[in-house]
Order: sequence, then C-alpha cells, then structure tokens
Amino acid sequence: MTATDLLEKGAVLQRDKETFAVVPHLPGGLVTPDALRRIADVAEKYNAKALKMTSAQRLAIVGLKEEDLDNVWRDLDMKPSHAIGLCVRSIKFCPGTAFCKRGQQDSVSLGLKLDERYHGLELPGKFKMGVSGCVNSCGENHFRDVGAMGMPKGFKLMVGGNGGVTPRIGQAIFEGLSEEQVLEKVDRIIKVYAQGAKKHERLGKYIERIGLEEFKSQLEA
Repeated sequence: MTATDLLEKGAVLQRDKETFAVVPHLPGGLVTPDALRRIADVAEKYNAKALKMTSAQRLAIVGLKEEDLDNVWRDLDMKPSHAIGLCVRSIKFCPGTAFCKRGQQDSVSLGLKLDERYHGLELPGKFKMGVSGCVNSCGENHFRDVGAMGMPKGFKLMVGGNGGVTPRIGQAIFEGLSEEQVLEKVDRIIKVYAQGAKKHERLGKYIERIGLEEFKSQLEA
C-alpha cells in the first residue's frame, strides 16, 4: 500500500509493519452513543488489537489487517480523521461555557467551526489548533500552531506554538476577539502561511525565519 493509499484510507501503519490503525473523525472528542457502539462493534468484528483514546481527542482502532480497511470504513460509515500528512490535523477544544463551570468563552462553538472550515486542509506543514474556554488552557492553545484562549472579554489569539523535539510556546498577537473575529484572523493566518512557508516548515519556524513583526505586517497586508 502506497503512502497516498494510506492517506486516502485514513490508515496509519503500526510498529509491527503489518497492521494499521484507523481514526474516525470525532470533532473535539464529541461522540454519540450510537457512534460509540458502531466503533466497538467494528473493533470486535475485525479483531482489532486495541481501542486507544488519543491526546488529540480521537478514538483510534488499532491493529487492523490491510485487507479489512475498506470494510471497516464501510461498517463505520464515518469520515476518517486526518491524523497524518501535511494538513490541518486536530482541532482540540475543551468543554468551555457549554459544559464547564470555569469556562469564560464558548470553546465548543469556536472549535466546531474551525474544524468544519479547516480540518484536512492541505498546507506546507502539519498544522494544529487548540481552543480553550479559560486560562486553564485545557485545549493546549499555547502549544498549537494557532491557539485561542478564552478570557473574561473575548478570546486571546496566539500563533506559532508546537510540541515535538524543539517545543515552542505560541505568541499572543490579538486579544479581546469575538468568535467571528477569531475566524477572520485564523483565515488570514492560514492564507499567509500557505503562501509563504516552505514545505514541512511549521508556522512557528516560519515566524522565526521572517520575524514576528513582519508576520504581523503580512496579516494586515
């Protein structure tokens, strides 16, 4: 199976070099009882080795045979999550004001809209977003390419964060934004990044290369 085939099937080759994991798309980890039952039924039917809750609020079905992948997706009747590739990956968000007593902004609403707009969008490098409803930052907004953090008066928007071998904390560039203003700013950030970054260059590295003030100027251009 080629790398392109893997991407199309939403399959991730495992350590044994023989089996695969698939990751149904569950925006923000929100899932219905019916979807959970289908995932469990598929895991049993195709003898999956494990069901794994991921740090990106997804549920991976691990240890599937290559010949079963098409039937797995048919039985799931769900879209695959973009867990690999140079694209917008997970949009991680906390319960926010929808569920959490500490929430100051509606991170669920914003997270779902970001997911609908951008999940899977091809970009020069992998691209992650995080949305938190308060300063506790359960959406890990400081360590995402784009992060939004709920404050008493609107969202604070930060850019350039990432984990990995050389972790980087995102830099705040806007404050007091409404949900709609966040969406407008994120749209501009993604366009600037798509036009200017080198292949495999994360947003933080792009900002380091051109400088934060130049990046801000590009956003306003």
